[in-house]
Amino acid sequence: MTTVYDTDTLAVSEVLAVLREHAGAVDRDARFPAESVDAMRRAGLLAAGIPTEFGGGGQSLTELAHTARALGAECASSAMIFVMHQSQVLSIVRHGKSDAMESLLRRIAAEQPLVASATTEINIGGDVRTSSCAVEYDGERITLSKTAPVISYGEYAQFVLATARRSQDSPPSDQVLVVCEKPNVELRKIGEWDTLGFRGTCSPGFQLEATATTSNILGDNYGDISSQTMLPAAHVLWGSAWLGIADAAVAKARKSVRKSASRTPGETPPAALRLAELYVVHEQLVDTVFGAAAKFEAIADSPAELGAIGFAVKINNVKVTASTLVIDIVGKALQICGISGYRQDGDLSVGRHLRDAHGSAIMVSNERILGHNSQLALVYKGK
Repeated sequence: MTTVYDTDTLAVSEVLAVLREHAGAVDRDARFPAESVDAMRRAGLLAAGIPTEFGGGGQSLTELAHTARALGAECASSAMIFVMHQSQVLSIVRHGKSDAMESLLRRIAAEQPLVASATTEINIGGDVRTSSCAVEYDGERITLSKTAPVISYGEYAQFVLATARRSQDSPPSDQVLVVCEKPNVELRKIGEWDTLGFRGTCSPGFQLEATATTSNILGDNYGDISSQTMLPAAHVLWGSAWLGIADAAVAKARKSVRKSASRTPGETPPAALRLAELYVVHEQLVDTVFGAAAKFEAIADSPAELGAIGFAVKINNVKVTASTLVIDIVGKALQICGISGYRQDGDLSVGRHLRDAHGSAIMVSNERILGHNSQLALVYKGK
């Protein structure tokens, strides 16, 4: 019997409590947040974006964004795992045009395994829209060998969606997306993951070796999957997780100002003005994230609009804007909290939030995204 999840009626607050309990240890030890992922699974969150007809929660991008925001306020690493998983699942939902992919969605809805992504590759300069590796065919059987500099939570995922050239004769830009499933995918670690922030995402590089069948290749080419689903979903949901980081930092700044106010009744502490300024920037981040989610939903069924240069520029700007604002917000919160925010041992500490915030601009480089936008700007007329 297919299980249909309705996360609105489940105890998401209990999931947040689990994240809150383990966030410090996950960050300190750079370990996978197993407890948090298990809690998400029990609440049906890993199936939230799958249509109800396949047993999932049927949530919109906006609804997923609200969940990511709540998770991000408690544990940014757990939130990033949630959103990266969702962007991969949505790619299958919207582009897996076969009976095999529908069966896969039912499995994911029922079992809620993690789905990871291998879209980057060594020696292609960070450009996910080109591949040097290629799918090799032996009748219906296919093999794939890929050296990926990063596969977030790859060791803990049951599925990895990997990009590759369509065939050995295909040019680098003719890409497909292949669903690789363990144990038919082997990952050999080629690096470590000891970073300033997002430490629990466990995102080292891997040598990926996979076997599958042609039914594991999604029906649409990767260019369409990326522009119509994976890229906008990732940028909106990443921004949502970062908004959660900002929420946590703003809450600590507010708490600091209220403590100051309680010590001088009838007087407004000087930091209150800085807090008012912080609210302005925070609201800009809220509008950036949820405005982009609404824009996507308005054109979600229009491949032409999703594939337009203008939309590509705007959705890239969402990522750059959100990552820039979250760094600014957490930095301003630190100034408000002062030494209490700088310390690592108090309830006003923003150290983890500050380190995670800076990862937002680094893990997917703003410089590379702006470089891509600079090329689009040559032909984009704007409106």
